[in-house]
Amino acid sequence: MILHALVDDYEVARAAIDGGATLLQLRLKNLPTAELVEEGRPFRDLCANSGVTFVVNDDVEAAIALGADGVHLGRDDGGIERARAAGLKLGLSAQSLDEALAADNEHPDYVGVGPVWATPVKPGVPALGLERLREICESIAAPVVAIGGIDATKAALCLDAGAVGVAVVRASVDAAAVRTALERAAV
Repeated sequence: MILHALVDDYEVARAAIDGGATLLQLRLKNLPTAELVEEGRPFRDLCANSGVTFVVNDDVEAAIALGADGVHLGRDDGGIERARAAGLKLGLSAQSLDEALAADNEHPDYVGVGPVWATPVKPGVPALGLERLREICESIAAPVVAIGGIDATKAALCLDAGAVGVAVVRASVDAAAVRTALERAAV
């Protein structure tokens, strides 16, 4: 079971890890690589000291410089081959079955699929819903991590649809409740 917390704030990262996050994705948008590396060091150290997987969003070079465990690339991000050459775990994003199938062809470690529900983090992006999530989970070989509008009340539904875990943004501060919901669903 994966509880993937996407964070841009150190205190939220600490709360997510204290709450049981198994993977922390540093999501500082639109920073130059050097600045992202500088800002990312405390997050990397927090993850290393906590035994939590550390992933950098969108920037393969920053992930390498930080000694991250992995990188998560969006649909329009390059760097898959560079990430592989560096030995990074690779996560890819998908918002439809076609995108999930294309991502799966790259043999990632996981595919982040969503938004499952509407979310202010991705305004204007239509929600997939649970049936589409289920269809994607059944159609690709890579493990699926559901994202988008997920909190403690919805996390178990994603596992029921076939996801191996969930990713949270706003609910990162409430990771303990999300983790409890996932553990109950896994029993």
